[in-house]
Amino acid sequence: MTSILAFLFLGLVLLVVGGEFLVRGASGLALKLGVSRLFIGLTVVAFGTSAPEAFVSVAAALGGSADLSVGNVVGSNIFNVLFILGISALILPLTVSTRLVRFDAPFLVGVSILLLLLSANGSLGRLEGLGLMALLLLHTWLAYRYGVRASAGQAALPPLVPQTPPDFPRHRRVRNTLPVNLLLVLAGLGLLVLGSHWLVQSSVTLARLLGIPELVIGLTIVAAGTSLPEVATSVIAAIKREPDLAVGNIIGSNIFNILGVLGLSAVVAPGGLKVSSTIQTLDGPVMVMAALICLPLMHSGLVLKRWEGALLLAGYLGYTGFLIAGV
Repeated sequence: MTSILAFLFLGLVLLVVGGEFLVRGASGLALKLGVSRLFIGLTVVAFGTSAPEAFVSVAAALGGSADLSVGNVVGSNIFNVLFILGISALILPLTVSTRLVRFDAPFLVGVSILLLLLSANGSLGRLEGLGLMALLLLHTWLAYRYGVRASAGQAALPPLVPQTPPDFPRHRRVRNTLPVNLLLVLAGLGLLVLGSHWLVQSSVTLARLLGIPELVIGLTIVAAGTSLPEVATSVIAAIKREPDLAVGNIIGSNIFNILGVLGLSAVVAPGGLKVSSTIQTLDGPVMVMAALICLPLMHSGLVLKRWEGALLLAGYLGYTGFLIAGV
């Protein structure tokens, strides 16, 4: 028990430090590359913080544990929207980009519904997985084009990471260089992955000893554990008043989870990825509803308010309680 608590504590420390590094590096990266911070949040940060979901789901698919693979992604998407967005909005009301409201959030709803339709026959085949991955490439390309235009349109705004003055001491300029920002991003991602791995492994071990079913583990403990990088990144971004990174990270992570993680899992799974009836009738619809509820909330003045964050959080607690009661 002592060693488990030690791993939990160290994992939390790594998540906080890794989230700080990632947010700082991502902000500088957007400035140096001439793209919007929203694009960095939707892609670099979102894909990076979803690395644990990718590792767990692909490994589970290869090992024949389809329930864990699919449950991890569906549970993570529910957790990301209801819990992480809820907590982030409670910390600070989040200003939402019009791009998110008009395109990315509806796109997330669309791919969530598409996943339910594709899995209606009880499985995701290799061809369907390739189609999901192709959609991810399309979304990334569109996000890049918009990110470049948005950055050009906001060139007159004060940058999030201040430009280095000409008379700034040369030995201190290195902190705003492209290599340093890339190093911060990579170091932050590494710490986030390691920290979440320690937390997930210890939690799953305890759950299995208690006899909790694999699907419930995937939908709750593993899903929440592999989403810890998103928690750390979005919460720190909210504290540092970076709403584009906080919200873009969640929306981008959910899109990547469905199109990238499940797409790749379906491609590598022997005989396709089996989808349980519980996912089709309960958890999948909850995932779609979580994405849908964001649309009216984000439309209300383009701000996700504290009471709306509390509503999202209450929804997650109710969903989790229902799952635990059914064990």
